[in-house]
Amino acid sequence: MAKKMDKQEEIEETQPSAEETPEAAEQPSDEREALIQQLKEAESRAVEYKDGWARSQAEFQNFRKRVERDNELFKASTKGDMLKKVLPVLDDLERALQNRPADNAWASGVELVARKFQNILEMEGVKKIEARGLAFDPNFHEAISHEPSEEVESGHVIDVVQNGYVIGERVIRPALVRVAQ
Repeated sequence: MAKKMDKQEEIEETQPSAEETPEAAEQPSDEREALIQQLKEAESRAVEYKDGWARSQAEFQNFRKRVERDNELFKASTKGDMLKKVLPVLDDLERALQNRPADNAWASGVELVARKFQNILEMEGVKKIEARGLAFDPNFHEAISHEPSEEVESGHVIDVVQNGYVIGERVIRPALVRVAQ
């Protein structure tokens, strides 16, 4: 048994330990450094991908909002264009009512039709532009004449020749007005 121990001691002495060989000591350290470097690269790519994803999400949300806003503007524009084509009918009804004979059942029917038409426009958000006696505003009024007037201050509307209309903040048709000098 003593011989076995001596042989084992000899074998242990002849085999270099991991601490004694520089190659063996560097290999796990190099491997560890490589793995740490790979981990850092993977973490930086993960942060980069996460930032890219967040940016894409934000861009998509902005795109969706822009499309919704454009659709609303398109609907309002289409609605305004359609109503602009129908407004001359209301103008004709109003002119007919201004020249109607008194106590005529037929004229009362025309008045009822004109009121219904105005109610429909109001339900759609269309409002008449008030102009008489107000200061002239080129955003809402279109001057067809400048006249001297003692009753109305200079730069103010004397009379409305044709009513103007707005839908929301958009002018469908400006009011045709006579303006005092």
